[in-house]
Amino acid sequence: MSYDNMSTIVARASQVADIAARHTEEAEAARRLSPQVVQAVRDAGFARHFVPVAHGGTAGGFTELTSAVFVVGQGCTSAAWAASLAAYAGRYAAFLPAEGQAEIWADGPDALVAAALMPSGTAERVAGGWRLSGEWKYISGVHFADWALACAAVPEERSADPEGRPEVRYFAVPKADFTITDSWYSVGMRGTGSDTLVLTDVHVPEHRTLARSAVHAGRAPASDARCHIVPMYAVNSLPFAAPLVGAVRGAMRAWVERTASRVDRRGRAVREMPSTQVSLARSAAEVDAAELLVRRTAAVADGMETPPEGEAAVRGARDLALAVELLVSAVGRVFRTSGTSGQSATDPVQRFWRDVNSAASHVALSFESTGAAYGAWALRSV
Repeated sequence: MSYDNMSTIVARASQVADIAARHTEEAEAARRLSPQVVQAVRDAGFARHFVPVAHGGTAGGFTELTSAVFVVGQGCTSAAWAASLAAYAGRYAAFLPAEGQAEIWADGPDALVAAALMPSGTAERVAGGWRLSGEWKYISGVHFADWALACAAVPEERSADPEGRPEVRYFAVPKADFTITDSWYSVGMRGTGSDTLVLTDVHVPEHRTLARSAVHAGRAPASDARCHIVPMYAVNSLPFAAPLVGAVRGAMRAWVERTASRVDRRGRAVREMPSTQVSLARSAAEVDAAELLVRRTAAVADGMETPPEGEAAVRGARDLALAVELLVSAVGRVFRTSGTSGQSATDPVQRFWRDVNSAASHVALSFESTGAAYGAWALRSV
């Protein structure tokens, strides 16, 4: 399968969205994506999007990936989340030493990687590498991952942090070395299969580990592609915000289709009521505004736009958190105006509503913390 231009992943995203939409009930019941959806995500090129060209990957941009995730989200939020995180996890793997990269992509650039980004477990240095044990919760896509990147603090080693905090490292572990505990019983985002990754005395050779600081600084060892030299602050919450734009558009599309035929108790067409029209207009405007904020963040990451000096480190996270607040408002209004029929367990509007509200609780999307960081910077710069 060849991927010959930047728009390929966007073009293929519609097929992923269609397949995912047909399997939403299956994903809800199984609490993970169906094999057909996983294969569609892989075939569309999400896994290879940030993989270095040297390993057959695309080393693509953030803008086209974001656009593709928007499209998938209109069919299924969980599928868009999985596609987005699979791509970004591949980007993390690109920071491994050359030998570690060669192992992960030995069979091609479409290996799916699940990333456990929050430190947990214990890592002990041993001859030739590390011994890793512990549990990592809420690992989206772990069931269909070929590899997992587990994050752990290394107390006996110190990072370059001026406060002397322990170094934090990522450890690449093949599927054969980890087990999964069934723990994902969420109200929303059920199809992400975000169960618990378990490692027990797993040996990880030195070439399959990297310092988290390298990712934060944008120091990939063997690639000068733009996607591998961008500091983490430029893209930190982009993979989590992008799926929600598509999800709210999916909710609005389903709402419009049903509203077109609804009548109230007196037999009046609901679509002709000014209150209905205003609700739609306000939600549509909020989604458009959110999309603009998300797209601007992606454009900055791609180097197509440069924020004012000093603002780059704090503006993107602020924008994405605000975008998600707008999306929560938009989908909430759509749900509230759906009537009793919109609360049916099989109705797509309520599923999108649950998904967006669940995903919006992600710590990276908190406006309280991102807004405080931006405000502190802005006030210090006066």
